[in-house]
Amino acid sequence: MNIESFLLEQNKVLHDLYKDLLLKGWMTTTTGKEEWNSKLQEAQSKLDSYYADSKRFEEVKCLLQTNKASSIEERELKDLYNNMLKNQLTEEERTKSSSLKKQLVHLFNTFRPKIDEKSVTNNDIRNILSHSRDEMERKKAWIASKHVGKEVQPLLIELVKQRNKEAELLGFKNFYEMSYQTQELDVQSIFELFEKLIKLSDEPYRRIKKEIDEEISKELGCNAKDIKPWYYTDPFFQEAPPTKDFDPNVFYKEKKLEEIADATFKNLGLNIKDILSRSDLYPRKDKYPYGYCTNMGRDAKPQVLLNIDSTDFWMSAMLHEFGHAVYDKYINKNLPFILRRPSHTLTTEGIAMFFGRMNRFPDWLHRFLGINNSTIETLKPIILKHSKRDIIVSMRWYLTFVFFEKELYENPDQDLNNKWWELVEKIQFINPPDVTQYPDWASKMHFSLAPVTYQNYILGELMASQIKNYIETKVSKELFDPIVGEYLIKDCFYDGAQLDWNHLIQKMTGEFLNPDFFVEEFIR
Repeated sequence: MNIESFLLEQNKVLHDLYKDLLLKGWMTTTTGKEEWNSKLQEAQSKLDSYYADSKRFEEVKCLLQTNKASSIEERELKDLYNNMLKNQLTEEERTKSSSLKKQLVHLFNTFRPKIDEKSVTNNDIRNILSHSRDEMERKKAWIASKHVGKEVQPLLIELVKQRNKEAELLGFKNFYEMSYQTQELDVQSIFELFEKLIKLSDEPYRRIKKEIDEEISKELGCNAKDIKPWYYTDPFFQEAPPTKDFDPNVFYKEKKLEEIADATFKNLGLNIKDILSRSDLYPRKDKYPYGYCTNMGRDAKPQVLLNIDSTDFWMSAMLHEFGHAVYDKYINKNLPFILRRPSHTLTTEGIAMFFGRMNRFPDWLHRFLGINNSTIETLKPIILKHSKRDIIVSMRWYLTFVFFEKELYENPDQDLNNKWWELVEKIQFINPPDVTQYPDWASKMHFSLAPVTYQNYILGELMASQIKNYIETKVSKELFDPIVGEYLIKDCFYDGAQLDWNHLIQKMTGEFLNPDFFVEEFIR
């Protein structure tokens, strides 16, 4: 069997299958129409069926065992192996999970929460939690944010059990374990790292959380010890709330976020004008209410979906998603289709987080928001303090999510809402509500539609700190310089998936992933 001709055929077929799948995914999320959701599931089924072909899977295993493949060919074969392994199921089994996911996609795309019987958007809820001084209004908004959880939970639990059943048929303990293996991650070593991060951040986070609660207590006239989840500005406490001494939202009034993003990337020698022209940036009815980047056909033409308004939250989200986009854009176009993607989800998250943090850099605020130098000097210590506060709060949220998701797949029949609040209280130090009307955890769409991905956000944060340190010490003291963009293209983007994630980080920074850079930047 000729490796070259075999891989040539696989790349050709997969290019067409993925392009069709991602186009229909884009249409589903931008229109919310059930007809596109049905077409999306058909496209997903075609891709799954291709990967499920047992004869093709045996060919891949055989070619891997011959030891005749070049390094690039071996990476292609390993990618095929990991995708095929998890699809070695009967069509009946694959159809079950596909059908459940289809229903969940439609629910999340079209569901609109209500407050006092009036439909509201996620941005409406965020605005109430950010600005209202009325506890009852805040509570209603927070509860509204959980409404979708009640709708999705029965289907989601059914899907979790189906995913576990499929993993067991393939010889794995559960879906979570299988997902780690096929993502080239080791559950034990990764969770040892996560335990270490919890331990190292406990005291700094405790101080930050106490400070936030005291600020809320003064602002809303409540006892800091009695603060409930709806007192925070985010329904999951994924981010630290702004304070009176630093509310970044004031800097964005009447500003065009796309112009700011364009200028940011341009200063790094990275052109996003073409990506902006293909993207869908503003909210509307039935549109997917969050954000993501997609690269249909992997042909260097990525596009971004967002729901922006003139706030700091959406500025960070925009920088983050366009970080994904420039990674996709500058991958070597001559690579085989299978490798014409980021090395790993965690590496594209690391790049996205590197960019998504920029709106907390004093120099960025001066350059791209036009804040004068004297104001910047006054704000600098406050900004740096809040930057650490934001990152540590986000990190504790990520850790809560991954520990719960692992529990979810290990025992989906346990009292999951109780387990959720147990971990939220333990890791995020948040008081559970006295009574929870909904399965609050299930309102986070990642459990349904992007399973076993959150560990990549944590590892991406660590990678972002490691890259930033390397740029500052080895590449350029001036961050907003085309030489930084050149470094990212040459040492990261261009390689695509030729290297596994840890060897790519080693190429970029001279060493494998090292959490010490994150700890030094944000925790110590």
